[in-house]
Amino acid sequence: MTRGDNDHRSDEQLLDAHIAGEPDAFATLIERHQTRLMAIAYRTTNCPEDAHDAYQEALLNAHCMATHYRAEAKVISWLHRIVVNACLDRIRRNKNQHTIPIPSFDILPLADPRDRTTDVDLAISVGQALDSLPADQRAAVIAVDVEGLSVLDAATRLGVPTGTIKSRCARGRLKLATLLGHLQESV
Repeated sequence: MTRGDNDHRSDEQLLDAHIAGEPDAFATLIERHQTRLMAIAYRTTNCPEDAHDAYQEALLNAHCMATHYRAEAKVISWLHRIVVNACLDRIRRNKNQHTIPIPSFDILPLADPRDRTTDVDLAISVGQALDSLPADQRAAVIAVDVEGLSVLDAATRLGVPTGTIKSRCARGRLKLATLLGHLQESV
């Protein structure tokens, strides 16, 4: 059980307590949502090292910018947006470095008799196709198609109009369909 589980205050109350100077309020708030926020960082960057770095930058930004929080959205939506923005900033900074992440094969159980080569090949193909999308399209596609957010929720979290999310998803999906079209032939 974590500190966040023991504290029954709302996220908004914890953020207000942090702003008022309560030393553990921010840590309690982050502990409550750490797993979700890290998952967002992983999905957005598709690189564990970048995800961890962007996550730390996001937490620092959220800690320092807490006084700028406007209660127009839930605290978790505000934190989500800060994490996504930190990830997109990191992706932009790394744009000149063309590295290909090596997939983690420790997710494959050694005792599994089923040949998972096809699953791994598919995951690599989809991951590479997502990596080839511009960062703004990738963020929209991941928010709507991977996380299952509505267009309105994705727009709120990414801080753009719903029409922008729709067009980014449409362009991203079209490019993904082109890049992954060869997989249809094998089905």
